[in-house]
Amino acid sequence: ALQQLEEELTCSICYSLFEDPRVLPCSHTFCRNCLEGVIQLSNNFSIWRPLRVPLKCPNCRSVIEIPAAGTESLPVNFALKAIIEKYQRESQADVATCSKHRRQPLNVYCLLDRKLVCGHCLTIGEHNGHPIDDIHSAYLKEKEASGKLIEQLTDKHWADVCLLLERLSEDKSRCEGVVQDDRKAVLQCFKKLSDTLEHKKQALLAALDEADTRIGEEYDPLIENLKKIREEQLELMSLSTDVQKEESPLIFLEKVGDLQQRIKALKEKPLPDVKPVEVHPRIAHLLKDVWSKTEIGHVNKILTPKIKLIPKGELRSKGGGGKGREPKELLQAVDPLVVLLLFTVVVVTVLSFHRPVSSAVIRATPACISELLLPVYQYFYTHLHNIGDVLCHKFNLLMEFWGRIVSLTLSMIR
Repeated sequence: ALQQLEEELTCSICYSLFEDPRVLPCSHTFCRNCLEGVIQLSNNFSIWRPLRVPLKCPNCRSVIEIPAAGTESLPVNFALKAIIEKYQRESQADVATCSKHRRQPLNVYCLLDRKLVCGHCLTIGEHNGHPIDDIHSAYLKEKEASGKLIEQLTDKHWADVCLLLERLSEDKSRCEGVVQDDRKAVLQCFKKLSDTLEHKKQALLAALDEADTRIGEEYDPLIENLKKIREEQLELMSLSTDVQKEESPLIFLEKVGDLQQRIKALKEKPLPDVKPVEVHPRIAHLLKDVWSKTEIGHVNKILTPKIKLIPKGELRSKGGGGKGREPKELLQAVDPLVVLLLFTVVVVTVLSFHRPVSSAVIRATPACISELLLPVYQYFYTHLHNIGDVLCHKFNLLMEFWGRIVSLTLSMIR
């Protein structure tokens, strides 16, 4: 009943409830704004505006002359307006209204935007000119057409989508597997390096602990002996003060004699022969000159030195100098086998000036020298501790010195 009543209260131009309904002489009623729109459309085709504007009724097609005052002069359909207001009050709670046009019900379905709109939206609003239908009819049509959507979702395109998705998933799993394998390799590699470094660290610390023990064995007896001499000296000084206070001549003479004998015996005690020593080799120098220049994969080949306490004079007499040593001093500190090997390399380098040498051989020379010298260095360091302990630091400096000579020679050849 309400739907039938709403149809009777709807303008045939805007398909919305009458708003400010005006009655034409032919008794048909329209919204004032709708009539203004029709008049405006008619005036667009006229050059001049007459005193009375002809208007053709949208329902009966009768021609009506509108006075110059416009639609304001047309009578208001108060009865219809009262019925509409009463209808809107009763149906306001049940019927949704347009948010842009006050009190206009959403009773038309816009096919283009797929939403319910009011009549004003279709005539003067943003939905003007859009295809429309009633909601029930649009529902039946779309429901019938939606059954064919499943065919569009099962064609070759979607098969390709599924195939591509499966391929991407496989590629992702493969790449993730590669990353996991590399992660395991990294963990294993660094665990091995960590174990090696930890082992080397403990070995170096153990060598330093052993050096601490040797230092204690070297110095502690001497220090204890001197402490006892100093304590006896302090005791005799205190005793001398007490003797000076003695008033009895006989007792004084006895105490003085005893004091003199003890002082003489104390002075005749031999003092320990203190000879300054040096800790050799220095672990700090080893870390700087060997460890810092060793490839990470060859760390396990570095041997732990045996730390000794060497008298300073003896170390200097064996050629222990700084970085400013001359090549002759370096050669004197090296075993004859090393000297012979270096002499051979010098001869080969000199002969290369007198005959063509390929660039590949020249570039390989430093690597060959390193490969030849490293085993010799390891041999001396492992089996000849007496020589290796003294020459550890020197040998690395010699290699650095010889590397500069070879680099200079190669630059001259090129």
